[in-house]
Amino acid sequence: MVKVRMMRFHIFYFLGFFTRILKGTGRFIVKRQISFKILIMQILFTFVEALGIGTLLAIGLGGAVNIIVSPMLASISQEKLIYPVLITLITRELGPLLTAFIITARSGTAIATEIAGMVISHEIEAYISVGIDPIEHLAVPRFLGVTISLFLLNIYFSIFGLAGSFIVSMLFNSMPPGAYFNNLLQVLRVNDILISVIKSIVLGMVISSTALYHGFEVERASTEVPVAGLRAVTASLGWCILFDVLLSAVYYIT
Repeated sequence: MVKVRMMRFHIFYFLGFFTRILKGTGRFIVKRQISFKILIMQILFTFVEALGIGTLLAIGLGGAVNIIVSPMLASISQEKLIYPVLITLITRELGPLLTAFIITARSGTAIATEIAGMVISHEIEAYISVGIDPIEHLAVPRFLGVTISLFLLNIYFSIFGLAGSFIVSMLFNSMPPGAYFNNLLQVLRVNDILISVIKSIVLGMVISSTALYHGFEVERASTEVPVAGLRAVTASLGWCILFDVLLSAVYYIT
């Protein structure tokens, strides 16, 4: 019973924290505060520096899907079904989720431990003492930076994932680029792009707000800093999977 009450308390506290971030986001966009530099640096770390691992994973996934699925479809004379399979797996399903995992492992941990360290060292108290809102100055730029970065990295991932599949098709089946991409465009629908974009934005918001929440949650001991990072990653992964499943369910039901 106590655990249930504590869980409810944490959920309501998190919702209040998330609401404050959303309110601060509106003021941040209107005022264009000095913390805009933090936003740029967050995008640089979360998106630009993750391009290498994102490219490798995307090309590998696209190639693996082609290598595994194409022989199965060829055995039943349905080779052209590879294109809707690629769109479903890379663009609609695995793309947003895998990019979310990459950003969780990199930026989720970094944000939680950084904010936790600032709390332990009383930097947050220093901001408050001089009239600076730590939510607007520290949380909002990181929230926006991670969300924007996941959106961009998801697009990048989808492009290179489909390119990885094309490389395999070109090497083993000598398929012309025009035929391959024309077949992809024939099965690609606006709804596929839309659900992928929605997922990337929602998962970006989940990762950033969860990491920030666990960072601000620490109290006094320096040993809480790595614990905050671990909790942020664990919670982010769980919530990302949950929201991904829910959004996919809504997409297929509607």
